Amino acid sequence: MTRELVYGRNAVRELYRGAREALETWVTERAAAQIPWLDAGPRPHVKPERALSEAAGTRDHQGVVAWCEPFRYADAHELAAADTPLLVCPEVVRIAEGAGATGVVVPAHGSARVTPAVCRASAGAVEHLPGAVTPNLARYLAEVKGPNLWAYAADAEGSLSLWETDLRGGIALVLGAEGKGVRPLVRRTCDAIVSIPLAGKVGSLNVSVAAAVLLFEAARQRGAP
Repeated sequence: MTRELVYGRNAVRELYRGAREALETWVTERAAAQIPWLDAGPRPHVKPERALSEAAGTRDHQGVVAWCEPFRYADAHELAAADTPLLVCPEVVRIAEGAGATGVVVPAHGSARVTPAVCRASAGAVEHLPGAVTPNLARYLAEVKGPNLWAYAADAEGSLSLWETDLRGGIALVLGAEGKGVRPLVRRTCDAIVSIPLAGKVGSLNVSVAAAVLLFEAARQRGAP
């Protein structure tokens, strides 16, 4: 059976809470004494710190690594067909999950898949948020957008202010790469370009901060608790 690796305390804890089956867990002696939720998964094997670092390919494992069944990617079009979907393209997984997004859709080329490092960086949020891959993001957006789903690109130069944007319906929110922005073809495919009004002299926010502002404004408009 093909197995995938997850490492880091938050990532492994959320693996145990999610849908994927955890198959094997290694912990250091110190972590075994500190982590109270280890009994929620397979019986952990106590191993030297060096063994965990070799398995994870990094020392940033926080004393716990686990193997699990492969990540199951969702169907991008099924995500778009949900009732008033809130899609994020491409991924800021931890923020998207926290804001109650329907799922994350990423292009097949140039974006990170669900790797051990992605699981660690998202603090395990990938275990609770559907993720889909599409061969061509611009074509996908052209296919799924319509009266019930609008595609918005986020850009500091956008003419539509976030505070004037109705985010209560179906939405695909497109975020560009750090320092590069949304690709021209994808940008032209979107229905509108949304900007976040800034009061200071800094011209823009980084992608993860902008994503948080946009997604939680959408959540607020949708009546999230």
